[in-house]
Amino acid sequence: MSGDVAVLGAGMHPWGKWGRGFVEYGVVAARAALADAGVGWRDVGSIVGADTVRGGYPGYVAGATFAKALGWQGARVASVYAACASGAQAINTARAQILAGLADVVLVVGADAAPKGFFRPAGGDRPDDPDWLRFRVLGATNPTYFGLYARRRMAVHGDTLEDFTQVKVKNAAQGALNPNARYRKRVTAEEVAGSAVVADPLRLLDICATSDGGAALVLSSMEFARRHGVVGPVRIRAVSTVTPRYPNTVLDLPDIATDSAVAVDPAADTFRASIARAAYEEAGIGPEDLSLAEVYDLSTALELQWYEDLGLCADGGAAKLLWEGATALGGRIPVNVSGGLASFGEAVPAQAIAQVCELTWQLRGAAGERQVDGARVGITANQGLFGHGSSVVAVR
Repeated sequence: MSGDVAVLGAGMHPWGKWGRGFVEYGVVAARAALADAGVGWRDVGSIVGADTVRGGYPGYVAGATFAKALGWQGARVASVYAACASGAQAINTARAQILAGLADVVLVVGADAAPKGFFRPAGGDRPDDPDWLRFRVLGATNPTYFGLYARRRMAVHGDTLEDFTQVKVKNAAQGALNPNARYRKRVTAEEVAGSAVVADPLRLLDICATSDGGAALVLSSMEFARRHGVVGPVRIRAVSTVTPRYPNTVLDLPDIATDSAVAVDPAADTFRASIARAAYEEAGIGPEDLSLAEVYDLSTALELQWYEDLGLCADGGAAKLLWEGATALGGRIPVNVSGGLASFGEAVPAQAIAQVCELTWQLRGAAGERQVDGARVGITANQGLFGHGSSVVAVR
């Protein structure tokens, strides 16, 4: 049995701050994906929802919530939560159902209505919850972590504020070409440098916003795609959802300390690098085979880190790769041609799905002004709180 599943349809609700509920965003994205696939809702054998913790109980059972909103029709249902990796977990669940023969067609949906400012833990006192502790004991908000990681890159690799600025300039230029992006305005290096400091050394324009939005995919078996008359569909070839290895010696949220390596040598790869390595191994490819990548740019500094973790360059080589233009549209390995989270902001359960939507449009040659010429292989990179890996390889 082939491990590939076909991507028949991709759909999104544009990102922004719309002031409505997550269900509305998800339904719009789902209907767009179904229309793109040419598949009716009643033909869907399973629906997998990526959960949101901001929608009350309906958000915790997102699969059933979206199924009800679309109209009960008896499909299987699953709901998954893995923080920012929820979308990848939903895709992986759908793929497993298809390859197991449990469903021919699966609809994957994620949507969020995010708070203003930054994400914070749920209310109440939970002293055994590391996420609660890092906010309440340390005051370590997400931007604080982004700033710490930026300082680490500056200390370890010699990255500069100008390097971080250039990431934002690149992504804003690419996001300006994307009708689904929240921010569609190019910015200059001077504008980035002049924005307010949020978590030193990062400025406001170095850090992604929180957003409302939705994304959906229609996945099917290869046999169903053939019966449906789809020739040469985009295929998902690998999904990596790995966890860290002990000892984990690079600080990652929500932990506020790293493991000691006094008794056990660290793994050869960091957690982020292991996410990509597992995806490459499953897909039978390497970074040299990639046409493009969509990565999790919570901050400008973190995008540079993904260049190295994906093997696009050697450790410490990210800034050089950026300034050479290799990661810009038209470069050797464009990164975040969608505009990335810099242009979209975070709609947590939707963002890993949205990355695969972008790969789908790029591999079809349907991305318009932001099209990567000759795109054949794409990878996503993401991660969720509490050690959730997230990477998808799509091919054409």
